[in-house]
Amino acid sequence: MKPPAPNAAEDRRVRRTRKALRSALVDLVLDKGFHALTVEEITERADVARATFYAHYRDKEDLLVGIVRELAADRERLLPAVEQAQAQGFTGLPVLYIFQHAAQEKPVYQVILRGEGDGRALREFTEIICDRVERVFRERAEQVGVTPRIPFDIIARAWTGELIGVLTWWVENDTGYSAAEATGHLRDLSVYGRVWASGLAPSDALGALDVTP
Repeated sequence: MKPPAPNAAEDRRVRRTRKALRSALVDLVLDKGFHALTVEEITERADVARATFYAHYRDKEDLLVGIVRELAADRERLLPAVEQAQAQGFTGLPVLYIFQHAAQEKPVYQVILRGEGDGRALREFTEIICDRVERVFRERAEQVGVTPRIPFDIIARAWTGELIGVLTWWVENDTGYSAAEATGHLRDLSVYGRVWASGLAPSDALGALDVTP
């Protein structure tokens, strides 16, 4: 016997409820911070019963992490260029989609990138990107038939840290750079390296390592 077909109206209600709770949490966190926030305030802002909240989430921390996962799933739907980028080399298109998505969902990215809560949401966000990046680098190396000079897990974490650092700065400030410009600079930095980006010649590379932060 086949299971009953999903109830479309019920699915829409679930999506609306989660969206209302997500919006309420983001607005309230930006207003007063995560730690001072209560579930009662979230449900009141979302116009949702407490029982309904707990039917979906264990607590406000679970809601915040749920937002990260929903954001990642949403972003995946905006990344049709990932496979194209793997086939054509490093185009920068997936990074551009992330910046464009951050522009569309700026308050959500602000809450996550600030490390609100205990930082769990930011760690989750970082791991999601890092896992995807490592997988893409591994697949690309296998396609081309090359052996990495640096372990993939280190490459992925360095790349992700660079991306999140620039993305946080870009989201929080009027940097003057468009999404395309920021992406272009990150792409060139990734392809050509820091020595090239600094305007130095290859012969200056060793000297560049002596710079104290």
